[in-house]
Amino acid sequence: MPAFVEPDLIRAQFAAALSDMYRAEVPLYADLLDIVAGVNARVDPAAPERIAVERHGAIRLGTADELAMMARAFAVLGMAPVGYYDLAPAGVPVHSTAFRPVTEAALAANPFRVFCSLLRIDLIGDAALRDDVTAILARRAIFSDVALGLITSAERDGGLDEAGARAFVAALLETFRWHSDATVDAETYARLSAQHRLIADIVAFKGPHINHLTPRTLDIDAVQAQMLARGIDAKAVIEGPPARKIPILLRQTSFKALTEAVRFAGQDGQHTARFGEIEQRGAALTPKGRALYDRLLADPDPQAFCAFPDDLDALVAEGLIYVRNDAPITYEDFLPVSAAGIFQSNLTGERPRDYGDTSSQAAFETALGRAVIDPFALYAAMATNP
Repeated sequence: MPAFVEPDLIRAQFAAALSDMYRAEVPLYADLLDIVAGVNARVDPAAPERIAVERHGAIRLGTADELAMMARAFAVLGMAPVGYYDLAPAGVPVHSTAFRPVTEAALAANPFRVFCSLLRIDLIGDAALRDDVTAILARRAIFSDVALGLITSAERDGGLDEAGARAFVAALLETFRWHSDATVDAETYARLSAQHRLIADIVAFKGPHINHLTPRTLDIDAVQAQMLARGIDAKAVIEGPPARKIPILLRQTSFKALTEAVRFAGQDGQHTARFGEIEQRGAALTPKGRALYDRLLADPDPQAFCAFPDDLDALVAEGLIYVRNDAPITYEDFLPVSAAGIFQSNLTGERPRDYGDTSSQAAFETALGRAVIDPFALYAAMATNP
């Protein structure tokens, strides 16, 4: 039998290669890593290695076929789709899942995760433009023949050997690479942008370039202050719960998206989409805790979150967080409102959109080719295992 490389190792190799590539493409990302490393060292000099290597990325896909193949590619890396996120109610015409490791051992080995969004073509109001988008996306192929062949080999054989793993990391990296040549002319790009600038970012390019790569910090407020002190154009408000003694869920901030030179069928132009983001992770909430969080989030009173206990004993006694051996279990997933807030803050000048309540998890799972995993079930299993 051939010696297969563990998916955890392939995932770690891909995450490192992606980080190196993004550092070269977006120099400010290197500044973020420097800030985060300094803050984390001050907060906890003995922090686990996982904190230093932890990243999440985000990509945006255009078609069901792209999503289905991306799921197969991530499976080679030991990543499965967890959760369904509908961003349409927040004015962003996509719905999403998080591809990530699902076992404790895999998370400890490398917790790389990707927030993967699929364009809701049905939400494009202009029928002619919907047809054009469908045709444009049908013409592109976001995976190389090498990547497709290695995905098939891994599925057929049960894994990849060392040479195959190296080749797959290199081939998949090309899917995430930035390309400054658009696949549409300037007029088409303008029509796409007028409908929604995120639609232009998804449709007008060769593939789903990584649009941010996020390190994890132990003190996001300190990182925010450091970004501002360095003159980095940081987001004004940190997304997620307010600062607490016992952090919960996820807090995120970012620097504003870069304006980059692109070419539209030989004509010079500009595109703004890629940005830098930082996150701080807290305790995973139970369904009861999440219901309370969502209710307080909808309350316009800025003092509403005072009703959410900020004491470990109270959180446990009231069944609001998942714990094991008296320690909170870390939240490994995302928040749709925060994700939409980050997206919108990097679309300067984008007018608010109202897509109504158009959730379509069934359609997303049909495109994906499987049901998404319930994150609450994963946390519950962690809490009950010794």
